[in-house]
Amino acid sequence: MWRDLLPVGRDKDTRGYRRHAWTGADADCRAWFREQAESRGLTYELDRNGNQWAWHGDPEAGGAVVTGSHLDSVPDGGAFDGPLGVVSSFAALDELRRRGAEFTKPFAITNFGDEEGARFGLACVGSRLTGGHLTREAAHRLTDADGVTLPQAMERAGYDPDTIGPDPERLARIDAFIELHVEQGRALDLSGDAVGIASSIWPHGRWRFDFAGEANHAGTTRLVDRRDPMLPYAETVLAARREARLADAVATFGKISVEPNGVNAIPSMVRGWLDSRAAGQDALDRTVTAIEKAAREYADAHGIDVTLTRESFTPVVEFDHALRGELSRILGLDTGLDVPVLGTGAGHDAGILASSIPTAMLFVRNPTGVSHSPAESAAEDDCLAGVRALADVLEGLACK
Repeated sequence: MWRDLLPVGRDKDTRGYRRHAWTGADADCRAWFREQAESRGLTYELDRNGNQWAWHGDPEAGGAVVTGSHLDSVPDGGAFDGPLGVVSSFAALDELRRRGAEFTKPFAITNFGDEEGARFGLACVGSRLTGGHLTREAAHRLTDADGVTLPQAMERAGYDPDTIGPDPERLARIDAFIELHVEQGRALDLSGDAVGIASSIWPHGRWRFDFAGEANHAGTTRLVDRRDPMLPYAETVLAARREARLADAVATFGKISVEPNGVNAIPSMVRGWLDSRAAGQDALDRTVTAIEKAAREYADAHGIDVTLTRESFTPVVEFDHALRGELSRILGLDTGLDVPVLGTGAGHDAGILASSIPTAMLFVRNPTGVSHSPAESAAEDDCLAGVRALADVLEGLACK
């Protein structure tokens, strides 16, 4: 399975992945998922929001146990973020069948669409729509860098955008959702453990800073006459690093848009997108407030207008304590060991769904901690340990 999926959407120059929502690479990933489902005799289903489901048992019966993740990527992302969870889900089902386990509850594997938000700027679109965290109207307003709206992209890919929206009936039939994911950090590497359990997801959000100045000639305009928005933007980037360090948070300006974007032109507009996260809400609030204050002071000093827009926000997510405890119990049955429990600063579909259904996460060790990069990795032995752990959990929750 891993070899079949590995070349899909991989850029030959960067060796990173560009599996963006509703593109050709996304379609190839979706075709792969359907093939895996049907080859195992599972019932394939596409829901109203474009999420894929592979069912063992009656989807309408209720009390289902579901596992899975996503197959899309960030720009030039790695091979493991998302796909490891989907591949491991199918592999865990194979392992359960090898063991002769018999399901007593409906079981499904899912691929949630547009988790990374690489194309339309909003993460977890598929799960947000399903859980009612994103309205149909707001989703229809999402636009990519080329001006293509989400409905247009869906239609071009052969899907009906008019059907999207909350799906509470589906969620009501699910008793537990377990997402396996490569760890996006080095906690397991430092502790020496192959697999861990997630405790919570840090609160996090995305903010757009618009610095409006005045376009002019780069060669003939005196420095004192310039209203150059790049200067306060650059100073704000440095301020973000400083304020995040003071609050024990993280803050990143990872995307920028410049107008008119000419080498010999002073910009008229610089837009920068801030991603900030922290272990607690207070620390996150302090960080973003301090960055905004610095941006306004720098903008005033250079005669620049600045506006701040919060584009998305997810509060702290505590995974279901009872389900988390059950995972710890199941995984400790044979070994008697305590499986490490760790928080994460990365968002996931499991975090979005946590307000609607009991969710939990398993992490697989990442030896370098690198993620959202072609250098992202996990050792085969650790991946297999993750499959066994997921199979153990699913057997304990859904089988006799």
